[in-house]
Amino acid sequence: MVDDVIKTGSEVPSTGEEDSLKVVQSYDDLSRKLWRLEGLPLAITAVQGAHPALRYTQVFPPQPLKLDYSFFEREKTARSLVPKEDKPCPPYITPITVICHMEGSGKWPHDRLAIRHIRAAFHNSLGELLKNQHNYTCRPCPTHLDVWKDGLAFRVQVAYHREPQVLRESVNAEGLLVVRENEEAQALEMATIHKPLLTSTLHGLQQEHPSFGAVCRLVKRWLGAQLFSEDFTEDAADLLVASLFMQPAPFTPPGSPQVGFLRFLHLLSSFDWRNNPLVVNLNNQLLATDYTEIKNDFMASRESLPVMFIATPKDKKTSMWTKRGPSVQMLQRVVMVAAESLKVLEHQLMDGSQIQDVRVIMRPPLDAYDVLIHLSPKQVPLLAQAVDPPAVNFSRGGMTGGAIQTGGALPVIDYNPVSLYLAELREAFGDLALFFCDPHGGTVIAVLWKPKAFISMPFKTSQVSARSVEVMGEEVKTVPNVEAILEDFLIMGKGLIKSVDARTEKWSF
Repeated sequence: MVDDVIKTGSEVPSTGEEDSLKVVQSYDDLSRKLWRLEGLPLAITAVQGAHPALRYTQVFPPQPLKLDYSFFEREKTARSLVPKEDKPCPPYITPITVICHMEGSGKWPHDRLAIRHIRAAFHNSLGELLKNQHNYTCRPCPTHLDVWKDGLAFRVQVAYHREPQVLRESVNAEGLLVVRENEEAQALEMATIHKPLLTSTLHGLQQEHPSFGAVCRLVKRWLGAQLFSEDFTEDAADLLVASLFMQPAPFTPPGSPQVGFLRFLHLLSSFDWRNNPLVVNLNNQLLATDYTEIKNDFMASRESLPVMFIATPKDKKTSMWTKRGPSVQMLQRVVMVAAESLKVLEHQLMDGSQIQDVRVIMRPPLDAYDVLIHLSPKQVPLLAQAVDPPAVNFSRGGMTGGAIQTGGALPVIDYNPVSLYLAELREAFGDLALFFCDPHGGTVIAVLWKPKAFISMPFKTSQVSARSVEVMGEEVKTVPNVEAILEDFLIMGKGLIKSVDARTEKWSF
């Protein structure tokens, strides 16, 4: 069942756990070398992985890649490989995030911009030292350092433990120091503190329960195939699965990926999300009194909390992993689809005449969507990960297997035209529509118009973007100009889009 869904592109069917192990081994080696670097002005105090592949839960773990140089132009000054225009989109290279904490010192400035400059300087220094001492190809940037090692890309980010606090501090008009919570500080804390800690904790859970990683990967493949990935972060999905292993009663922890996946669907479809927090007791740190405290705080602040509330020992009151989603409507949809998926799988298991094919629940119905944007398969770099990958007769210039050499020119890292196009669509038309796509090789972007977007609005010069003007007597109103929006979809995605299919005309009434 797992082999049917989680294919890694190799000739021998595999669950991908071997690939995860290679990534972890390469990371461990890089971590040791970072610790031993000589010549840094400040000592490294911690090196932490902050990527799902390092806890065995990445749906398709990064595979060591060997490049066919005939598909690329060499950019000599930066020692980079630039894809040729007439070739298909190059293979997607996942950046594996590594957080590198530097020691505290009086030399660190107290200004947010100055701290960023110091971090950028550290990225430069780390790159030079790794190149000189270990011959790794590196590309430093202000926000990170990309390291090409063993055919894998590691994205090293230098962190300073006081930076989130500095971001919260400001001086008011009276010259007094004011400390205010803000999104920038929260995002930095999430990236440099909470995600590495979660990765370390879940890595430990994988060591204790070998099927944990495979269950997470099946679950996230299902969420992606059903177009829910935008609403459920990878971290939230991993925590939902962790709850099945930490609190399995009345059962024992799942012993196989199939059982774990079925229990996940049951949990998602039957849990009372409205009236209860889901408590995930990582490392068994919570006591009975903590459970009572979490429940009481949850009930007291229910209206202001996320609709799906996940509490952990380090996060009892805010559910930071689900703060941005899912929304009420999306959770209702996920619960319904999970219940139907569970029915289908149970029917397959109970009826011996049924073909055992888990992919049936990975094919979402597209009838409910208003517009379908069909993408050119050549420009979808993760096409091979699709539930039903089409037959292709072209190469992307990447080869797996064989001896992988460290060093050489650096390829384009983290380049996925589909996700970049989706980000542009959401930024430009997010107030008018919702956009859905399977991140694992999906060739269709499904668009759902927001009902409120099609209510006529009084004319305002500040609100005429993507709208047409209608004059009714003395009233001047604006409505979305759907024909122009569909044309914009095509223009913005030139070279990536094959066609735009408008399936409904609900905007006309």
